[in-house]
Amino acid sequence: MSYLVTIILTVQMISAISMIGLILIQHGKGADMGAAFGSGGSGSLFGASGSANFLSRTTAALATVFFTCTLALAYFGNLRPASSGSVLEAASVSSPASPASAAAPAPAASGAAQIPAN
Repeated sequence: MSYLVTIILTVQMISAISMIGLILIQHGKGADMGAAFGSGGSGSLFGASGSANFLSRTTAALATVFFTCTLALAYFGNLRPASSGSVLEAASVSSPASPASAAAPAPAASGAAQIPAN
């Protein structure tokens, strides 16, 4: 089970990094207007509109893989046995001072002034 979670997590990280890269190399909607006025950005490897379709479809496929991996990791994360009780009940509680040490006051040092309790 640990190997499966590791593989799913690896696929999720690779798809996330690839998706970030693909999103960063895509041009926005306003970039087409600059190409119309001669900036030369429309001549690319995939043609004028082919790159948008290829990059958009690849990004959608990677997003599907990412969300599927996320759901699988959430499913496997909930398979662990739930502990009964709250986290606060399981915390270690420090015990209060013993009554014997609280009843016997410490002897005052000679020459030290005693401060009365109000």
